[in-house]
Amino acid sequence: MYVKDAMSTVLLTIGPAHTLRQAAQLMAARRIGSAVVLDSDNSGIGILTERDILNSLGAGENPDRETVQTHTTPDVVFAAPDWTLDDAADAMVRGGFRHLIVLNDHGPVGVVSVRDIIRCWSTAGVRAGAVPA
Repeated sequence: MYVKDAMSTVLLTIGPAHTLRQAAQLMAARRIGSAVVLDSDNSGIGILTERDILNSLGAGENPDRETVQTHTTPDVVFAAPDWTLDDAADAMVRGGFRHLIVLNDHGPVGVVSVRDIIRCWSTAGVRAGAVPA
């Protein structure tokens, strides 16, 4: 199976000037754990995850004053739609994160999460090469 088979194609895109509260409200309304941050003036494409918001709150920062741009995950790893789910899972394990923005030649086309990969693997039976218990 491939990333294109597992990814969510309905993206939440936000700007770097959104507050963390605004981002959290949008993410909660859609019941998703990440938002694609489009920042054409600086870094281009980034990602804000529930963990980024949680870290800010845990540090005692005010979610109405903190902006997305200061909490966006700095070293984003992108996936291609034709990556295998094994490739995506390996990248997540190596990087210690749970979401990958999926890019094609025109920009972001989806997000794939650990949950998406597990759902595909569990529906498919077992992970390729894995021996059932």
